[in-house]
Amino acid sequence: MGVLLGPSGCGKSTLLRIVAGLESQEQGDISVDGKPIRGPGVDRGMVFQNYSSFPWLTVEENVAFGLKARHESLTLRAGVVDHFIQAVKLGGFEKAYPHQLSGGMQQRVAIARSLCMEPKVMLFDEPTSALDPEMVSEVLDTMVELANSGMTMICVTHEMGFARKVADKVLFCLIPEKTEVHKVNFCLLYTSD
Repeated sequence: MGVLLGPSGCGKSTLLRIVAGLESQEQGDISVDGKPIRGPGVDRGMVFQNYSSFPWLTVEENVAFGLKARHESLTLRAGVVDHFIQAVKLGGFEKAYPHQLSGGMQQRVAIARSLCMEPKVMLFDEPTSALDPEMVSEVLDTMVELANSGMTMICVTHEMGFARKVADKVLFCLIPEKTEVHKVNFCLLYTSD
C-alpha cells in the first residue's frame, strides 16, 4: 500500500483523483498495468472522504450498483455481493439503509461496492476523516485486511500509526513555492524495501 501524506492543499486528493481518472494532469503520464489513464475505469475503485451510498438503496443494492449497471446476471450479482458484504463484515445488514448504519459501516459499504468491480487498484481519499474516533478502527481494520490479501492500494490519510502499520511506501507531498500551488513535489518518506 502506498500512503500519501502532506499539509492541506498540497495536492494529495487531487493526485488520487487523477489516478482515478476523475481529473486530468497537466503533464506527465499515469498508468495502471502499463495502460495510460484516460478517464474513470473499473480497474480502479475509489472510496471518498464522505459517505457515497445511495440513501434510497439497501446495503446489498448499494454494493450491487456497479454490477447492475454492467448488466451482470442476478445469480452472479447475488454471489459477488454476498461475498463482499461478508468480507467487510456487514453480514446481517444486507437489508439496512444507509441512515441505519454507523459511519464506519457506511464506508465499508463503499469499499464492498468498489471491490465488486474487481479493481486492480483501490484508492482511498481520507476514508476515516468524517468518522467518529470509535468508528475509525472499523474502516482501518478492513483496509489492513485488504492490504494483507495483496490488494494494491493508494491512500490519502492523516493516520500516521496506520501508515506505519500497513504502508509499503509513504510519500510526503511538498509545495516548493507558495505562489505556485499547481507545482507539487513528492518526497519518499518511508519504504519497507
